[in-house]
Amino acid sequence: MTMTESLTSDSPFARRRRHLFDWMRSQGGGVAVLSTAPERSRNRDNQYAYRHDSDFFYLTGFVEPGAWLILVAGEQDRAILCCLGKHPEREIWDGVRWGPEAAGEHFGFDEARDSERLDDLMPELLVGAERIFAVLTGTQGADLPQRLQRWTQAAAGVSRGARALPAHWTDLSDVIAEMRLIKDATELDTMRRAAAISARGHVRAMQAAYPGCHEYELEAELLYTFRKSGAQSVAYDSIVAAGANACVLHHRAGHAVAHDGDLILIDAGCELDGYASDITRTFPVNGRFSGPQRALYDVVLEAQRAAALHATRAFDFNAGHEAAVRVLAQGMIDLGLIAGSLDAAIEGGAYQRFYMHRTGHWLGMDVHDVGTYREPAANPGQRPWRKLAPGMVLTIEPGIYVRPSDDVPEKFWNIGIRIEDDAIVTDEGPEIMTRGVPVEPQAIEALMRERAC
Repeated sequence: MTMTESLTSDSPFARRRRHLFDWMRSQGGGVAVLSTAPERSRNRDNQYAYRHDSDFFYLTGFVEPGAWLILVAGEQDRAILCCLGKHPEREIWDGVRWGPEAAGEHFGFDEARDSERLDDLMPELLVGAERIFAVLTGTQGADLPQRLQRWTQAAAGVSRGARALPAHWTDLSDVIAEMRLIKDATELDTMRRAAAISARGHVRAMQAAYPGCHEYELEAELLYTFRKSGAQSVAYDSIVAAGANACVLHHRAGHAVAHDGDLILIDAGCELDGYASDITRTFPVNGRFSGPQRALYDVVLEAQRAAALHATRAFDFNAGHEAAVRVLAQGMIDLGLIAGSLDAAIEGGAYQRFYMHRTGHWLGMDVHDVGTYREPAANPGQRPWRKLAPGMVLTIEPGIYVRPSDDVPEKFWNIGIRIEDDAIVTDEGPEIMTRGVPVEPQAIEALMRERAC
C-alpha cells in the first residue's frame, strides 16, 4: 500500500486503531488524543522540511501538519481525524490540503473535523469519559498537557456537574511502542524497499569514490540515488567519513578529502513512506584494502556474522551483542591492540577502547525505533533482556575504531571500520534486507574495479 491509495476499514492503520480501542476499553475506556508533529522554523520565513510524528502516522496514514487524532472508546467507538480546513489562499503558497471532508473519507475515519475547531470539540467529548489517553512524550507538542487541562476545565462547564469528568490521565507512549515493535506485512514490505534503495545509494557512492574526492561528493551521490528512487528523505544525516574521520562515530559529511590509501566509512539510509533504513559500509577509496585494513575488516565482518546467528526467536536482544564482543575482543588480542585473556578483556572492558557502542538497535519508522530492550512486564530492578520475536527489525553493526597511541601498532592508526545491515527476525534466522550492497571484502574490491569499465 502506498501513501496515496485510498484506505479502507481493513487498512493497516484502521486495524491498529481497533487494537488501541480494545486496549483502551480494557483500561475502562475514555478518550485518546494524539497530535502530529508541529512545523519548525529554520530561520526567518523558512521552515524545516516537514516530517510527521511517527506515532500519529502509525495510526492514521496522514502526513499533513496541524492534524489531531481523537479516539473515543465506548459503547460505539469513534475515530475522529481533525485536520486543517481548505484554504485557497494558503494553498497557493503551501500546496493543496486534503481538508476534513476528503481526508475523512480517503483515510477511513468515522468522522473528520476542522482542527481549528478542536477547542470546541474536545470539551464535549471529555464529558462522561473515564480517562484521557495521550502521548505525552516525543514530538506531540510541549503544550499538550496544558491543552488537556484547559479542555478538562471547559468540560466541567459543559457538564455543570451532571456527568463525570476524566479522573485519570494515561500515557500511550509505551502501549504504541509495543505495537510498533512487531512490524506487520505492509511495514516489512516498505522496509525492504527502503533497504533496496539505500543499498543502491551505497553502491553508487562506492563506485563514485576516488583518491582526492571530498566527503560531500559522496554524500551527494547518496542523496541523488535516494530521491531518484522515490524516497522522500534521508532517515538521518548521512555519515561520510574519510581516513581518520571514520574514528568519529557520528562524523557528518564535510570538506575532508579521501587520500590514496584511506578507508571511507559511510553510514546512510533513506526514509521511504515513513520507514527508515540504516546501512554502514567501509571501503578503500583506491579500491584495494591494505594488509592492516583487511585484518581489522575481517575481524569486524566475522563479528557481524556471529551476531547475525543470534537474530532469531531462540535468543534475546543482547545475545548478538555478546557474540560480537567475543569475536572483536579476540581479534583485538590477536592483532596486538589489547593484551591478556579473552575473558579478562571482556570482563574488564578493555575492548571498549576500540569498540564503544552496542551491536544494534530497533529499526522502523524511526532509525532508532521505539520499544524497550528489556522485557516490559518484569520487575523493574530485574528485567531480563527481551526475547526476540518474528517481525522485529534490528540493525547488526559491530565496529573497530583505532586512534593513534604509543601503545597501539602504528599500522592500525586512524582506521575506523563499521559494517551494518538491517535484519528482520524470523523463526529460521535473520532476513538481511540490505545485502544489495556487498559486504565481503573481495566483492567490494570487485565492485570498485567496475568504476573503470
